[in-house]
Amino acid sequence: MTIIQPDAQRNTPAEPGRDARAATPVVAFLGTGRMGGPMAANLARGGFDLRAWNRTSGRAEALAADGAAVAASPAEAARGAAIVITMLADGPATEQAATGPGGFLAEPPEPPEAPEAPEPPEPSEAAEAPEAPEAPALIWVQMGTIGIEWTDRFARVAAARGAVFVDAPVSGSEGPAKGGQLVILASGPDEVRDVLAPVFGVLGRATAWLGRPGQGTRAKLVLNNWLADLTETTAETLSFARRLGLDPAEIVDLLQANPLGAPYAVQKARTMLAGDFTPAFALKHALKDAELAAQAAQASGASLPLTSALLPRWRFAAASGHADDDLSAVYLTA
Repeated sequence: MTIIQPDAQRNTPAEPGRDARAATPVVAFLGTGRMGGPMAANLARGGFDLRAWNRTSGRAEALAADGAAVAASPAEAARGAAIVITMLADGPATEQAATGPGGFLAEPPEPPEAPEAPEPPEPSEAAEAPEAPEAPALIWVQMGTIGIEWTDRFARVAAARGAVFVDAPVSGSEGPAKGGQLVILASGPDEVRDVLAPVFGVLGRATAWLGRPGQGTRAKLVLNNWLADLTETTAETLSFARRLGLDPAEIVDLLQANPLGAPYAVQKARTMLAGDFTPAFALKHALKDAELAAQAAQASGASLPLTSALLPRWRFAAASGHADDDLSAVYLTA
């Protein structure tokens, strides 16, 4: 595994400018929701020539103030782009944007825009004319959490369409997305690292290169399974303390005062007790990721009894009106 820590200059979004845009690849960003919106905004502010698309057009149109061009379809956004980033809710939505009507891979992609070629030499000065260089392949960076099966499928689709596929889900929620502080779990061909370095440098505080495409998604499922189990344990601990006649807030203080209190768990515990379920990571998305982890475990022969046990109650919490609340809302049903 290679972890690349961006330097401060690359990681700080800049104001868009003509010179900066001339030196950076054209990027199409598909999916500008709670996570994708701030990520796309950081790229636009960082000087990238950005074309944005979202199924709900209003979310993409908000990026125009940051300098992004708003496209009417994924194909329009990707026309002439060197890099296409997908940050959509799930596999079916990503497939629709890629190969559905108006998808960016529905037809052979146009080559990326390139600077004007220099004037050819006069015939008297010219030797044998060199062969024209091949147009670089479109790079598809898939950053949503869609599971192993969909990721492997899209790698095959990209190869069949002549595109380079990079699997690069992110670790972090809306706050880190806004601040350009995500951790990017990248996997793909070594030769695209330099091209993607400035893009990832704006989006995240570090990039972990994990090997072949699909390894990033596998790592993301492991990390999000840990997150789900930790959140469930936190909710159960507070409920247990309350039923024993203890003040749950005092238990949180005790946890924070010793190594048992993981910072994430302590932070979630305090939001649970405050009844603040403003979504940083919506329960419906956390539930989807936990289900993907359970499916991957079953397919691999692994056993995830903790995750399997929490799924029914999380489904109940989501169906009870908390799907769009933060996942800490599972405390209400603990």
